[in-house]
Amino acid sequence: MENQATEKTNGKKRNPVFIIILGLLVVGGGWFGISKYQHSQHHEDTDDAQVSADISPVIPRIAGYVTEVRVKDNQLVKKGDTLIVLDNRDYIIKVEQAEAALATAVSNLNSAKATTTASKANIATSKLAVNTIDAQIEAAKVSLWRATQDYDRYSNLYKDHTITLQQFEQASAAKQSAEKQIAILEQQKNQAAQQTSAVAVQSNAVAEQIGVADASIRQKQTEIDAAKLNLSYTVVTAQQDGLISKVNVQPGQFIQAGQALFSVVHSDAVWVIANFKETQLNKMVEGQKVEIEVDAFPKHKFEAKVASFSPATGSTFALLPPDNASGNFVKVVQRLPVRIEFTDKNDNLVKKLRPGMNVNVDVHLN
Repeated sequence: MENQATEKTNGKKRNPVFIIILGLLVVGGGWFGISKYQHSQHHEDTDDAQVSADISPVIPRIAGYVTEVRVKDNQLVKKGDTLIVLDNRDYIIKVEQAEAALATAVSNLNSAKATTTASKANIATSKLAVNTIDAQIEAAKVSLWRATQDYDRYSNLYKDHTITLQQFEQASAAKQSAEKQIAILEQQKNQAAQQTSAVAVQSNAVAEQIGVADASIRQKQTEIDAAKLNLSYTVVTAQQDGLISKVNVQPGQFIQAGQALFSVVHSDAVWVIANFKETQLNKMVEGQKVEIEVDAFPKHKFEAKVASFSPATGSTFALLPPDNASGNFVKVVQRLPVRIEFTDKNDNLVKKLRPGMNVNVDVHLN
């Protein structure tokens, strides 16, 4: 019995199956390690990557009550399509008020122009009156000269007792009358000149009113433009083509200016943001070929290229970036976002990608 047990034990030790399996495992492990090493020399990969796209928030520029919501969740829209309509009655009234104010300003301008025209006419009339008085003064001076000559002649005749006292007094009265006439005309001339100056000052003041009225018209026109612009904002339109996210607004709801309502995702232009460790970047450059595997399409490989590198690591843009100067320093391998763009324009599956999808990225270093 002991001999039979010894023979069985020796037979198991000589069994080559275990040795063959062990050898295969060693060879397989060695091949796997070598292939991984060779792959790491020519590739850099990461699964910390997601699909990205332009996402435009829909933000109204004015406050108001919603009267219509013309889109629904996941709807495809084109640039310029109407998304939301706000109650525009208040803004229509403001446009009408601005137009009425403009009409008043135009009326004021026309009135100022008419007043200026009348003032200019008054200035011409005053100048004509001054010229008329000047002519009358010249005529009065001639009359005074003649009256003076008569007075001198009658004075000599009266001394010689050639004429009577009555005749002499008549010549003296005529001379005094001519002198007073000139004085009256001189006074009238001064009054006319003063009136001309006053009319000229009034005309200048009215001319300034024309400038003020013209500036008021421009201001009222600007107010009309602003009112019409606000009126146009009561219709909220899409700023780009894309898909509507979840719509969180209902008719009758009051919304504020600048309030984010929902978003439009521009799904026709997508790319990948891959967060590579800083130790993986030493051989990566722009333009290198990239293979992308998307979890949603596991059997399909997308062709892409390295487009650009972020100017800073992801933690730098965090809400609370690390402050290594505080003394609590623990070295952590940082990750740098890398933008990767798809290159196969004929790949229809690219249009099915959505922002946020997880992907695996493999960069070909050579």
